[in-house]
Amino acid sequence: MIFNTFEYFFWFLIPSAILFRLLPAPYKPGVCVAFGVAFFVYFSWVDLNGIAAAACILIFLWESIFSRLYRPGSRWCLVGVVQAVLILVLFKYWNFLANLFVGPGNSFTWKNAFLPLGISFFTFEFIHYAMDRRQGKTEQGTFFEYLAFILFFPTMVAGPIKRFQDFLPKLRKPSLDAATDWRVGITRILCGLVKKFAIADFLTSVTVHLNKGDVEAAPKWLLLLWLFAYGLKIYFDFSAYSDIAIGSARLFGLVVPENFDWPYFRRNIAEFWKHWHISLYRWLVDYLFIPMGGSRVVVPLIYRNILLTMLLSGLWHGAGLNFLVWGLWHGILLVIHRFWSKSRWAKTTPNRFGIVWRTLLTYVSVNLGWAFFCMDISTALLFFRKLFSFPL
Repeated sequence: MIFNTFEYFFWFLIPSAILFRLLPAPYKPGVCVAFGVAFFVYFSWVDLNGIAAAACILIFLWESIFSRLYRPGSRWCLVGVVQAVLILVLFKYWNFLANLFVGPGNSFTWKNAFLPLGISFFTFEFIHYAMDRRQGKTEQGTFFEYLAFILFFPTMVAGPIKRFQDFLPKLRKPSLDAATDWRVGITRILCGLVKKFAIADFLTSVTVHLNKGDVEAAPKWLLLLWLFAYGLKIYFDFSAYSDIAIGSARLFGLVVPENFDWPYFRRNIAEFWKHWHISLYRWLVDYLFIPMGGSRVVVPLIYRNILLTMLLSGLWHGAGLNFLVWGLWHGILLVIHRFWSKSRWAKTTPNRFGIVWRTLLTYVSVNLGWAFFCMDISTALLFFRKLFSFPL
């Protein structure tokens, strides 16, 4: 985790936030760009190498130059979307697709492949900008304002996924109440660090047992304990990143989107997704579900749109069949919920018992799905076979 390092706080966050506050408005985007490049190069160099770091910076530079072609209604925006997807496929999915369609050990595998830091997040921001420029939903901004948007390092690695039309006004006119911003920002960062170290890291010692050997030997009650512990761990881990990113942005006087809002206390799977990784959910709705037709088409196509959106959501989380199955799991849950919500049984207002029952059912369904997220397919199937005692 980059956010818990000395370098993140004392080499990048605090100096850049102070400099951002002190310099006049025309220089603020330059601060974000300079520190964003330094941040990306440093942590890419640590995790990868100098050549990989330089290649990644060239991606940002090329995307920023190409974005100057985007105009409302322009086909260049669609070209921008395609190139962003191709970059993501090349770095994140090439070997997965080659092994899937050609077979392991094939000659198409990229032997020296590397994964740029935060590529899933900044690619979605590339796509958002291109699509919203085409639809006239956002102004172009200057070259450095766009660079500042994609290179704003607190959100670069783990989100939240920003929108340019929301970020730009705050970049041009950040909050001037530095005392309040630093108090709120530091409090939010500390909350994130507590979530990470006191809860998520502690739960890791429990969830480490979700491997084939331990699953084979464990009793049912222990399997459930491990899986539900994983559900808590991934929530506290990911929401910790978001808290630190949101708190870090506040030090600059900037506000970025919230990402989690008590998702495990929701009454159905649709409400869960509206409150779990909120910026991702909204991106999926706006740039996948709605362009495919959303809910404006006939019912079978609505279900198709839901399933495809969630399949792609699963693949976005990781290049593996297990992530596809995890996305399919949530797609099926959302289809079932939509079917139920349109039935006459759903029209009655639930009493307190009904509310508790629906919340528990949603919580259990989501946590069962984590089995596909944290284990490979064969281990997950073994997990369910043991849990429900049915032969394969």
